Amino acid sequence: MKLRTKLTIGLCFLFLVIITFGLFSILSINRLSNDSRSVLKNNLESLVYSNNMLKALEDIPSKKDAINAFEANLKKQEGNITETGEAEATQELRKDFTELLSNPPDSNNYSQIRQSLQVVNDLNQQAIVRKNDVAKKTADTAMFWLTVVFVVLGLFTFTFVINFPAVISTPIRALNEGISAIAGKNYRKRIYLSQKDEFGELANAFNIMAERLDEYDSSNLAQVRFEKSRIETVINQMKDGIIGLDVKKNILFLNTVAGNLLGLKEADILGKYVADVAVKNDLMRSLIQPEAKKELNIFADGKESYFNREILSVTNNGETIGEVIILRNITLFHELNEAKTNFIATVSHELKTPISSIKMSAQLLNDARVGDLNKEQADLVKSIADDSERLLKITSEILNISQVETGQIQLTVTMIDPNEIITSAMQTVAAKAKEKKIAVNNLSDKSLPLIKADADKTTWVLNNLLTNAIKYSFSNGTVDVSAKVETDHILFSVSDKGRGIAEEYIPRLFERYYQVPGSTEKGTGLGLAISKDFIEAQKGSIWLKSEIGKGTTCYFQLPL
Repeated sequence: MKLRTKLTIGLCFLFLVIITFGLFSILSINRLSNDSRSVLKNNLESLVYSNNMLKALEDIPSKKDAINAFEANLKKQEGNITETGEAEATQELRKDFTELLSNPPDSNNYSQIRQSLQVVNDLNQQAIVRKNDVAKKTADTAMFWLTVVFVVLGLFTFTFVINFPAVISTPIRALNEGISAIAGKNYRKRIYLSQKDEFGELANAFNIMAERLDEYDSSNLAQVRFEKSRIETVINQMKDGIIGLDVKKNILFLNTVAGNLLGLKEADILGKYVADVAVKNDLMRSLIQPEAKKELNIFADGKESYFNREILSVTNNGETIGEVIILRNITLFHELNEAKTNFIATVSHELKTPISSIKMSAQLLNDARVGDLNKEQADLVKSIADDSERLLKITSEILNISQVETGQIQLTVTMIDPNEIITSAMQTVAAKAKEKKIAVNNLSDKSLPLIKADADKTTWVLNNLLTNAIKYSFSNGTVDVSAKVETDHILFSVSDKGRGIAEEYIPRLFERYYQVPGSTEKGTGLGLAISKDFIEAQKGSIWLKSEIGKGTTCYFQLPL
């Protein structure tokens, strides 16, 4: 039976109950009404007529309209005869009244009339008592049957109200339990309903769906387990430390390398909140802090090792579902870099002496006291001197960068006048500026406060910026250098009117060995990188701005 049919039957049953009880109540009330009406209309009216005639009879001797009143009530009584014997008594009353009218002074007629009226009253009073008993009996009977009908219908309705909702709620509850089980990946859940309605069809469809899901899950479970085991094996064989977290920062996995570095076992911390683990583990605390250094120094494999921390977000359809913390072992790269730095520093240091000798020899050859040189010889000597100067500059920059890489920047910080630094740097580049016919202008304030800085390294930086400005300026151009006070620091700037640098190259200019593509000027690409390290070592900052066709301005600032 369809659910709609069941609901229709249930509502029709309730409607039938209401109609049945209502009709029975109406019939019972109608019977009681008829009995009451019979008493009021017939017998009570006869009593009223009799009383009116008795009153008129008393007034006949003294009032002329009393006879008319008596006649009127008598006619009404004659038209309202309902009881046995009431007609004879009424006829006798008419006879006595007629005799009274023929001889009003006769007192016997008055007593006869009173007797006849008494008979009529008695008959109607008895009828009232009798009909009242009938009405009471009818009321008692109606009350009994109404009670019976009410109880029977009430029991039926109560049973219906108790049982009928279960027809809908039971299958709905079963379906809800089934859906909850499927949501919990319990694909073996089944719903068994004996109903042949829509709920039964829905239960069958649910069972088919659960069966298909169970088959799919069972068929893929072995493959998923195999893949999981293979991934775990691969992760554990990796030389990098790997820690997996879910979206709530609970630990999902920990490979062998990470476990050895942290001094933890995967089984002990699996499923725990990573912050709770970090409370008792300093290395874990460093790993989960966003502001922590990317490179970590950790004692591992019996020696001081270096690891690069990397946090990767795991996403699925654009939604973040977890994180993976990777500790890459970069100890070998550190060792190779240190060996490279030591080698370069040693070679650079050893080269400075012979290069200086070559430069000195070239200078001596230019001295007239040694002997005159022809034009070709002078050109060769000049080329030797220029190349020697270039080699000395390269070796000096390499030594500086080696010093930076080993973290051994030695600062001699004193209180110095910024104008002295500018003057010293301008004197150093004066020859190059004169050779290219470039005017170097000092636009600094005359009276500047002292700054706390390393004079040699700051002069080297300013000298490097001025050299670059002269190198990339057009002949007969100008280079402006200035220093001014800004809040709690001194701002230095070197500005040229050269061809400028494209915006996309500016972010990489302070990288080591980087040179702007297409540049005709040769260099090592180390000058700006060293300048950046020297300035930042003194708690300052350095940057530049440039625009194609308008020139370049380099800035650096040092604290007062």
